Amino acid sequence: MKRARICAVIASEDLPAIKKVEPLVDLYEVRIDLIGGGWQEVAKKLKKPWIACNRIANEGGGWHKDEASRIEELLKAVELGADIIDIELEAKNLFETVQLVKGKAKCLLSSHHLTATLPLAYLKKVVEQQLAAGADICKVITTAHQLEDNLTVLQLITEFSKAKIVAFAMGPLGIASRILCPLAGGYLTYASIKTGQESASGQMTAEDLRKIYATVESGK
Repeated sequence: MKRARICAVIASEDLPAIKKVEPLVDLYEVRIDLIGGGWQEVAKKLKKPWIACNRIANEGGGWHKDEASRIEELLKAVELGADIIDIELEAKNLFETVQLVKGKAKCLLSSHHLTATLPLAYLKKVVEQQLAAGADICKVITTAHQLEDNLTVLQLITEFSKAKIVAFAMGPLGIASRILCPLAGGYLTYASIKTGQESASGQMTAEDLRKIYATVESGK
């Protein structure tokens, strides 16, 4: 079985914690909106590929300044060597931003549904819109209110088997989909670098996730 890909979310300038999880993860997500002004110094010290994310507030992020400066920070990340840039599907000037990133980094186009898990047919249209907009990787995140919501988001991965898809549900009831996403063929799943630094509800630590995957991959 192929190793499940874990992306550790960096939400602070806690360099010792970042270093500690390095052997456990495959890449990092640098949360510009949560780290603040010191994010570039953190990014420069990373020894694995990284995603740059500057999440807007209405999709669960901490960025409250204007849109132009938000995109400017993402373009700084491109110049710093980010491998992937996370851009919201609903972002203003999406086409222009994608064009500025393409050829320099991969585009991960994301869509976050903070209150529910909408029907599969709707979520499929979201992925289709992401692909049409130039996504190299599609990310659709919902919120689980029942266990069946896990199956809905995971089905997106099988519906788009030829694309790179990240799909899972947030919240306590969505933890199963976080774990199963890469096992079902998803591109990656996200984890916190340590307890207390979660960037979303239901997010597990990289250490706990890797323990689960090690058991699955060993066949025990």
